[in-house]
Parts: sequence; C-alpha cells; structure tokens
Amino acid sequence: MVESVDSFRYLGVHISQDLSWSRHSNSLAKKAHKHFYHLRCLRDFKLPTNVLRNFYTCTIESIFMGNITVWFGNSTKQDRQALQRVVHSAMHITHTELPDLQTIYYKQCQTKARRIVKDPTHPNKRLFSLLRSRKRFRSLKTNTESLKRSFFPQAIRDLNWGN
Repeated sequence: MVESVDSFRYLGVHISQDLSWSRHSNSLAKKAHKHFYHLRCLRDFKLPTNVLRNFYTCTIESIFMGNITVWFGNSTKQDRQALQRVVHSAMHITHTELPDLQTIYYKQCQTKARRIVKDPTHPNKRLFSLLRSRKRFRSLKTNTESLKRSFFPQAIRDLNWGN
C-alpha cells in the first residue's frame, strides 16, 4: 500500500500535493530568519557594510537562490511578499541596498537559459529555437497561466527582452 502525503521534500524543494509553493516559501523564510542572529552580531561588532553584505549574500541570499527558477515563477503574491520582507529586514540590519528577489530570479533565469542555449547536448535545447531573424527566440505556446509563469517561457521572454 502506498501512503498518501500532503507534501514531500525533494532535492531541497518542498513539493505539495496541490503544487503550490507556500510550504516551500515558508520553510525558506524560516531558514533565512535563523541567520539574522549572526548578521546582527556581525553588525554589533561594527564590521564594515561590505562584510555584512557579503555575509548576507553567502548565507541568506544563497538560501533563496537554491532552485529559484523552479519555484519563484509560480509562487503566490503573498509568498513573494513574505520572502521580500526577509530581504527588507536584512537591509535594515546591514544598512545597505540589497537586490530584491524578482531581480535575482530574472538574473538566474537568464543565466540558466544562456547555459542551455550554449550547450548543444542539453535535452531542452530544442525549446530555444531562433526565429528567422536569428535575433529572437520563438515563444512557447502556453495554455495556462501556471505554464506561462514557469521557467522556459519566462527564460525565453527574458532572453528576447535582453536582445
């Protein structure tokens, strides 16, 4: 007999039965909050802001960047706002400007898409076909809003926007 579960964790990503990303977003926010103590301690030791920013990038931002191309596109507005509040709190602690999650997501999508386009052996290379102009990529046909916000259509839009 196979046991039915509400969600499970696979490669660090919480996948729920209804394919929502709320549980994953909550776990990321919780994990990031645990590092605030250390960030505050470093601030209280009067370390320079570039050291605080580096600590933020290496610990807290790296938590968000793990598989961001998978989950961020289809996360809800409330989940994104909750995660952005974590970034905003870190900005108050470090007294420096930090990139928002939307910017990080777009950069990661572009980086991953460029890697796929350059690799002729990548299994998803065929999804990135150029139009006759050889300057823009063919947009993928999407029937649902969920598919439209997923990685491949988003990556193609980003690559076309950058051209």
